[in-house]
Amino acid sequence: MSDNYGKIVQDNLERLYGNLPIDFSENLPGEQVGEQFHFDAFGEKCVIDPKRIILGEEKHSSVFGLIISVYALNANSENCVLLPLKSFKEFPDSMSHVAASAMPTSKLLGPHVAAIKKEKQSIVKTFNGEKGPSEAGGDFAFILYPLPKIALCYIFYEADDDFPASVRCLYSNNANQFMPVSGLADVGEYTSKQILKLIDH
Repeated sequence: MSDNYGKIVQDNLERLYGNLPIDFSENLPGEQVGEQFHFDAFGEKCVIDPKRIILGEEKHSSVFGLIISVYALNANSENCVLLPLKSFKEFPDSMSHVAASAMPTSKLLGPHVAAIKKEKQSIVKTFNGEKGPSEAGGDFAFILYPLPKIALCYIFYEADDDFPASVRCLYSNNANQFMPVSGLADVGEYTSKQILKLIDH
């Protein structure tokens, strides 16, 4: 499956560079260095060039390359509109992907809320994020930017006598302007996995 993702990434890069928009670096946004484009993605330094996508210093699953290549193909001049935040199911055509979107936040992160609370400042800094808006609710919340124009608001509920700890994830209002809805589910899942990596260090 990884090889299949890799081939799709190559195809996406060929499409991108075959008709590269003149304002592509502004649309990402990122910094152009020759044929390369540099920006932050999933809490790491990312480089797009005609042959590959490099994320950080270690080898990642090619799913990251796939998500980033799709984001690049959908780059446009619109700005990220954060509020009002949206649940995944509020985006058009999302219903067939709702289960995939809900699983990573509730099942992956729920058991780790206490550890995430201890590391929240470091996590927010890594993802160029910020404190969650007051209306988000929960016991604590923060906003992360896994991709420059897509924000995720994670809302955490600590365990009490009646309920286990849980997590909810909301998206920036116009996130689907920069990524097809099927890809937004992956953005949520792989951002959550990156959070788990950070608290394991």
